[in-house]
Parts: sequence; C-alpha cells; structure tokens
Amino acid sequence: MRKIAFLRSVGIRRADPYIQRAVRGLAADGIEAGLFHTSGRAADGDFPGYRERLDRSVTPRALADAVAAWGADAAVSISLPCENAVRDAAAKALLDAEGIPTIMTPLASTMLLVDKWETKRLCEQAGLRVPDGFRVDSDLLAGRGLPVPGYRDALRVRAGQIGYPLMSKPVWDSTSMGIRTLRGAADLDAYLASPPEGSAVVEEVVEGDLCSVDIVGRPGSYRVLPLCWTGRAGAEPVFTFADLRWCGPRGEADAAFAGVARTLVTLCGDLGVCGSVNVDMVYTGGHFVVLEINPRIGGATTLSCAASGTNTFASLARMARGLPVTDGMAERTGWAVEFLAEEGIPPAAVAELRQRVAVVTAHGLVIDGVLRGDIVAFTLAEGEEDRTVKALAELHGTTGFPSAGVIGKIRSLLCP
Repeated sequence: MRKIAFLRSVGIRRADPYIQRAVRGLAADGIEAGLFHTSGRAADGDFPGYRERLDRSVTPRALADAVAAWGADAAVSISLPCENAVRDAAAKALLDAEGIPTIMTPLASTMLLVDKWETKRLCEQAGLRVPDGFRVDSDLLAGRGLPVPGYRDALRVRAGQIGYPLMSKPVWDSTSMGIRTLRGAADLDAYLASPPEGSAVVEEVVEGDLCSVDIVGRPGSYRVLPLCWTGRAGAEPVFTFADLRWCGPRGEADAAFAGVARTLVTLCGDLGVCGSVNVDMVYTGGHFVVLEINPRIGGATTLSCAASGTNTFASLARMARGLPVTDGMAERTGWAVEFLAEEGIPPAAVAELRQRVAVVTAHGLVIDGVLRGDIVAFTLAEGEEDRTVKALAELHGTTGFPSAGVIGKIRSLLCP
C-alpha cells in the first residue's frame, strides 16, 4: 500500500494532535497520506502530507473521482457533522466499487443513523433506553400529499400521553441546532401553527448529565473509548461547548455503562459499522438514555484519545491497511479536560499555559465559518488535581487567563 486518503469536511485542527501523529506514523512505514477537505485551511503543521481543497458542495462522485485520480489505495472518512457523513458514505460505495476500500459505515446504515427517529427505533429494538417520543411529519403538517385532517390532533394526544415539557429536534441535524422546547399545550399549538420546514422528533425532556462515547472498529472487533462528559441536559438547548467537557474517573457511571457498551457493540455489528460512531447519551438516575448515534467521528474524540492514550485516527489508518485493531474497552489512563475561551487566549499566556499543564491542543474553534473563541484541552494524572488547579489559578492571577468562571468550573470538577 502506497497511499491512503482522508476525507474531511471541517477544519482539520479539531483533530490535533492525533491526526498528525497518525499521518507521520504512516509516513514512517512508507505510506503517503492525502487530505481531501471541504473546509478550512491546512498547512504542513496541520496535515503533513498531500492536501487538496474541494468545494463545500462537492458531490460524492466528484469526491470519489478526486481520491481515485490521486491514486489512493484506500480511504478513511473523518468528516462531521452527519450530513457530511452521508456524502462520505455515498463516496465509499463508489470507491469500493472501483477497488479503493473506504473505512466508513455502509450507506444504508449511515442513512438510518443520521435519521434521529430511525435511530430511536433501532435503539429500542436493541434494548437500549431512549426518550419517549413521536415523529412529526412536515409534509402532513404542510398539507403536502395525502390529507390527514386529524393529524394535528393526533400529535396533541401523543404529547399529552407523554407529558410536558417536550423537546422538538430536527430528524436531520446536529450540534444542537434547531431545537425547540415545548413547555405546555399552548407551546405545542404554536409549534403546530408554525411548524419547522423539515420533519422532527418530539420527545420527553430527560434531565441529567450529557455524555458521549466513541466506538471504533469493524464487525467482530470494536474498541469502546472512555466516556466523555459534555454538560447538562434539560429543557433548554445548550451550546455544545458552553460547559467544561471532560473525561475522568466516575466509578458509579463507569460501572453502569459496561452493559450499555456491550449492547452498543452488538448493535454496531448488526449495522455493519466500519470506522467510528459517536453515541450521545444522558446519564440520569443511574441509567444511560441514548439520544442519538452519529455515524462519524465525534466532537469529543480528542478528549477520549487524550484520556486513554489511544489514537482513533491511527486505528482508522490501520483498518484502511487491513491490519487488526484492538477491541474491548479502552482503559482510561487519567483526566482530560477541555474548555472554550470565548475571549481567546492572550498571546502572553500561551507559552506559560504549556509550562504549567500538559496541553493537548489549543486553537481557534470555528463553527459554520464563525470563530467562537479558542478551545483548550489538557491532561493530568489522577493525584495531580490540586496541583493543576493551583497552577491554573496562578496563571489567571498573572494573565487573567483562564477566566475566573472557567477556573471555578475546573476547581469544582477536580477538587469537589
């Protein structure tokens, strides 16, 4: 094997530093890596290999043709969010047919997993807990197709059976976009009078701790990475990076997750998952409730890699080479903590931050073309909690960074 293509739809920096390590590992074995991306800029430090920028609206056919023209022997999808996973899954079907095996979940299963209602049904059938809910068909509400005079009233009855508050979210979307809270019957009436353009899932609000897990592999061999905790779930939608995101010790939850992990692995095998999936859940009352399963790299992949000493991108590259990947539960080796500095990192604080804590990554966070601040991830070993909080507090004292609010959250997490 001489060349492996990586398909990417967002800035490559969110994959720092693990994608660079994977690419350099390939180079050491005489394999060239190529990045085919539709967003962001990539220099040698971002991706030390061949790079080709494609239009955001590139079709699966054009993407497959570009990869084939470069002479790839295999390809790997590392795109997100879900609409781009669909693109890559379609490109996979085309590339596979041309003899270029592509590490990506097959298109039929990808189409099921990006549909939140279909995912809910799959999880229920597998025996996983999910929020009670119902599907809202945008065509029926808009009067397109078959007239169903009682449709709105049927939805009102279902809502009453479940109970308020309820949450509406698009069947197709991600990163917490398009969510509406329905606190009572009046909210539902307003919602039905001015419904979303696309179909939606309306479901009960589950309050608890938000978490996610990445599962990497192929049928017969899946690696379950450690749980990452990403905030609180409740009636109001919250920006994905509004709170600390972390991976660390949580004994009761880790024990409760073991059985859920086995069920998820079985489901992945049944669906033929090949590559990486990301599962979003709420932990409440000692149980995990599955919200969605994304057929792609997760937004907290860097955290799970950092806390476990694994490299998801290297695992995907091994799969592309036809090499075996380690299965089972990945052991957590320490803490990994991530926070968003909306005001950015003061230039004077960058070097001092790296001297005080083990920084994994620190760079601008761009979402839909908008810079949201700087995202920072760092690690520490268990037993270093007090020292780490003290070091960050000292840094705040001399530079004002991190903010007092972030310092307080980190102290509450590491030294409760």
